[in-house]
Amino acid sequence: MGETPRPQGQQPDDVYATAAMRAAAPSAGFPEVGMGSGTAYALVRDEMLLDGVARMNLATFCTTWVTPEARSIMDEALVKNIVDKDEYPQTSEMEARCVRMLAELWHAPSPETTVGTSTTGSSEAAMLCGLAAKFRWRERMRRAGRPADRPNFVCGPVQVCWEKFARYFDVEMRRIPLEDDRYVMTPGEIAPHCDENTIMVVANFGQTYTGLYEDVATMGEVLDLLEQERGLDIPLHVDAASGGFLAPFTAPELEWDFRVGRVKSVNASGHKSGLAPIGVGWAIWREAADLPEELVFNVSYLGGTMPTFNLNFSRPGGQVIAQYYDFIRLGRDGYRGVQSALYDAAAHLAQGIASFGLFDVIHGGRPDQGIAAVCWRLRSEQNFNLYALADRLRTRGWLVPAYPLAENRQDVVVQRALVRHGFSFDTAEMLLEDIQRSLEHLTHHPAVLTFEEAGSFSHNGHPAVAPPHR
Repeated sequence: MGETPRPQGQQPDDVYATAAMRAAAPSAGFPEVGMGSGTAYALVRDEMLLDGVARMNLATFCTTWVTPEARSIMDEALVKNIVDKDEYPQTSEMEARCVRMLAELWHAPSPETTVGTSTTGSSEAAMLCGLAAKFRWRERMRRAGRPADRPNFVCGPVQVCWEKFARYFDVEMRRIPLEDDRYVMTPGEIAPHCDENTIMVVANFGQTYTGLYEDVATMGEVLDLLEQERGLDIPLHVDAASGGFLAPFTAPELEWDFRVGRVKSVNASGHKSGLAPIGVGWAIWREAADLPEELVFNVSYLGGTMPTFNLNFSRPGGQVIAQYYDFIRLGRDGYRGVQSALYDAAAHLAQGIASFGLFDVIHGGRPDQGIAAVCWRLRSEQNFNLYALADRLRTRGWLVPAYPLAENRQDVVVQRALVRHGFSFDTAEMLLEDIQRSLEHLTHHPAVLTFEEAGSFSHNGHPAVAPPHR
């Protein structure tokens, strides 16, 4: 028997035969008339085809691989608002458990009473910790009868969130410039930049430019000596966006956390090396007294009185639940295995990069030196530059960014590959083979591109701005 003819005017079964698919996707004004959910889904999904493959994006620090169970958790928690602790008390409890686990992992003196919070990411966590430092300093100055209108903080090359903190909250940023062949702020440079208005020193435990760690323990010693000699009691804040979930499992001997007495707060990103889906960070304070009460607000219009100390209010709870899932699924032993595998893959990639004979490896992914990443620069002048190599790798789907170093050393261009969960030895081999192909192509087709021509990639959240010509 033949098929029953479709009544005239009835929509076709095939979504690509519908009227909505015979026009471009709405892009300017708000559409007057909607379309079927299946058609809208197909249209949006097709738009997403032009995005890159997340797993091949070696620029991002963020999680690009999660378990099927984590995906299911995110789906089931889609409507949970973590700020509504009265309606979702168990989500709130899982957040509190994560805070205690991190306080214990980072050696807080009393993990059971240490305060902390989840955030939308490490940047919000960093700003909260910066605000706490500013408020503590302001109260100390008030008690001493001194003006508190010119706060500053000291740092080296840092992520753009610290520039935002300085501008948004009116705090002078005293960024120590890079000199010679140094890639990080060193302890010996700190003291000359500090004074009675310094609210904190920000130590970078996993620098965005190179992946290297700064020496937090020695910074603490320098600040102890500074207090003895000049009476300046300046705390340390550790920006451990990535390192906070790596060093405890792969370099436990490194003292960078609350074992260093000067460290008052730590921020970290759960959705980076913490392995959680994108959208969760953590701020942990050494003791409850280190979070000024002025920063905590009590709200009652969600059904019960509850404290909140975030820059955002409503935000999803799924990422925090998924973070707790990761903690109990893996435990210390599981995290140790996952993160150690990353460093093994990074070392393999670094060895391959070095074997080309054209590059100096700045960071080869050693767990006692930095995060699981590989960073390199050209050894000498070639008939191509790293921007051209990055551009060539894009033709194979890889995003391996090339960019200038921080202020004062923008004449040095580096390239960096993040090694994240899901990056295996086989992935490293495929990347090395494509680098080899790219180098062979550039040998026969020389190319020296500018920052803009290579795609104006912004490696740490800055707007894409070309480096000054030298």
